[in-house]
Amino acid sequence: MYEAAENRYETMKYKRCGRSGILLPRISLGLWQNFGLEKTIEEQKAILFKAFDLGITHFDLANNYGSPAKGKAEENFGTILKSDLGRYRDELFISTKAGFDFWPGPYGNWGSRKYLMASLDSSLKRMGLDYVDVFYHHRPDPETPMEETMGALADIVKQGKALYVGISNYQALEAARAIRILKEMGVPCLLHQPRYNMLERWVEDGLLQLLEAEGTGCICYSPLAQGALTNKYIKGIPEGSRASRQGTSVGERYLSEENLDKIRALNEFAVRRGQTLAQLALTWVLRRREVTSVLIGASSKEQLMDNMAVLDAPELTEEELAVIDNILKGVGNSNE
Repeated sequence: MYEAAENRYETMKYKRCGRSGILLPRISLGLWQNFGLEKTIEEQKAILFKAFDLGITHFDLANNYGSPAKGKAEENFGTILKSDLGRYRDELFISTKAGFDFWPGPYGNWGSRKYLMASLDSSLKRMGLDYVDVFYHHRPDPETPMEETMGALADIVKQGKALYVGISNYQALEAARAIRILKEMGVPCLLHQPRYNMLERWVEDGLLQLLEAEGTGCICYSPLAQGALTNKYIKGIPEGSRASRQGTSVGERYLSEENLDKIRALNEFAVRRGQTLAQLALTWVLRRREVTSVLIGASSKEQLMDNMAVLDAPELTEEELAVIDNILKGVGNSNE
């Protein structure tokens, strides 16, 4: 039986989530990758236990995580809750989502009340939980009235199936409307979960400012650009890596020759700063005051601990940020 480390809260830093009572760890663990069929239950346990021992209290899931076996990540997480982690349930902050394609037919996708309600019920069954701490709408639905989608989220809170709700992948104007509708229904939007990293900065064009003004927290996924902002791909795409697997988007999305040049320059800059490229990328995302937490994936305990080092890293100076911006714009080089 797993026994959590007694000193688990001594090194992690926590930050208030918007204008709420919730504190989240600056680093949270996402179960998008590595918690489906890729690793054994024992390997998954090792990562989860180490995360909790390091003060990571927030575990982020979705109904479709574990692909190609959709739902497998929740199922595996439920198995580990039942055998070990469940005794610490009150110390855990667990999230799940619905919005992407999950089951066949017209009711297994997007943002209808029917889909969201049914999906959360199935997620709770897979995890063996009575409630989740936060339930997200995973992406905006261009056809379902937003009042229906947000109404379902509000009712889920009122039914006690989620303590809080959030949205993910919403642009600034969509997010503003969703937050307003939820507020009118008496249920605040606790969190927005956007993709944000050095290679994708759209959230800086109004979304982060909106979230701060509305008192909504921000937890960023893909801060390492699905592994592109690590030293993994500097010399090309290694066999067995995520980018080499079928059905993954990291290569197409991030690993163009232009981006690889930027990644190599960023890596050189990180080394001179005494960090790995992954640590630099996390430090860069966490520099924004609007960001409550970053979601990382981890394929091993060692990778998890390497990422944790950012908590003690010095903040980026204005001069360093200017060098990074120049690299990302493709002007100058990392030796400036």
